[in-house]
Amino acid sequence: MTNETVAFNAAREQAVRQETPIRSMSGAELTARRRNGSGLRPVTVSSLAVDRTIPGPAGPLGLRVFVPPDVRGAFLHVHGGGWVVGSARLQDAFLEELAVDCRLAVVSVNYRLAPEHPYPAGPDDCETAALWLAGQSVKEFGTDRLCIGGESAGAHLAAVTLLRLRDRHGVTPFLAAVLASGYFDLTLTPSARGWSDKRPGPTTTDLEWFADRFAGAADLRDPDVSPVHAHLHDLPDALFAVGTLDALLDDTVMMSACWRAAGSHAETLILQDAIHTVYDSAPALARTAMGRAHEFLRERLDAAA
Repeated sequence: MTNETVAFNAAREQAVRQETPIRSMSGAELTARRRNGSGLRPVTVSSLAVDRTIPGPAGPLGLRVFVPPDVRGAFLHVHGGGWVVGSARLQDAFLEELAVDCRLAVVSVNYRLAPEHPYPAGPDDCETAALWLAGQSVKEFGTDRLCIGGESAGAHLAAVTLLRLRDRHGVTPFLAAVLASGYFDLTLTPSARGWSDKRPGPTTTDLEWFADRFAGAADLRDPDVSPVHAHLHDLPDALFAVGTLDALLDDTVMMSACWRAAGSHAETLILQDAIHTVYDSAPALARTAMGRAHEFLRERLDAAA
């Protein structure tokens, strides 16, 4: 572990200990967290970002769209936050870089959040956004080359979305998926079951709390809730990225292995000493993860050209 990573991880652990855990927040505190954001990424506003709505399952569904000057493809982004916090507007710098570097029109979906809107609200919204993009991308952005991805709970929802499009609609319109630090098994994998508050990132208690708020009365073993239990055939090429200091390490290891075993292509990037999420790790590690994600997407766009 480099000195930079040691110092970064120690500062991150200290900051987390000083924060009020999400599971302990009042309704007002949770609302403020959703509005203002929290974590390692600064909240910035991109000049490329445009907010719009499309018809959704429960009314207008918000999208935050980033269109670079030159478009080669489109990317459906699903934000993280344990299905409870986060917003399409809280990662503008991250999404602008993705859009410009990969020449992708990026569409980030503002899905409904738990606990006010438990399963299946979030997956329903992401499914709707994916179907809209598949049907409108040529008209809106001049391309039919589609990619998808997300981080943490967003990686989970992106995987569920791919499965829903395949199984419910008989379509597989996405050519690539980038899934970072995903929470793919809500019954908890071994690494998730043993994660104490002496380690960085969400603890076992945190993960159980998030899963309970999201799933509600649903069966945690349902593949639509825990996609690691799904049949993973006929899915796009995927890059899975995670750090060794992430409670969800085993989720990525298992999901990527099952993806490959089902005959779908999967690449697994495991970064030593990176935390949850891998893009929020020490700068050198975050740059490595993001650099490979962008390279992976450009490779798939080139192959589809």
